[in-house]
Amino acid sequence: MLDAEELEILEALEAGQLKRSIDAEEEIVLAKKAAKEYLSKSKNITIRLSLADVNAVKRCSQEVGIPYQTIISSLIHQYVSGKVKLEA
Repeated sequence: MLDAEELEILEALEAGQLKRSIDAEEEIVLAKKAAKEYLSKSKNITIRLSLADVNAVKRCSQEVGIPYQTIISSLIHQYVSGKVKLEA
């Protein structure tokens, strides 16, 4: 539901009494592009893991059908987003 002020603005816009101050479609395209670039960026890193841990992750990855690098990346993401906690 629109309030009285919003209805007044909408009616004025539809009557041609108002003009957009920006090109909304262009702004939406730019915002979507920026969001996509931000969310899709990744960084390659080098990390040393014990051979036993790597082999264990590889075994688990075969069981679930997900690449082991994806599992490691997912675990890191879950940790930094607070979904997984480390025990002290």
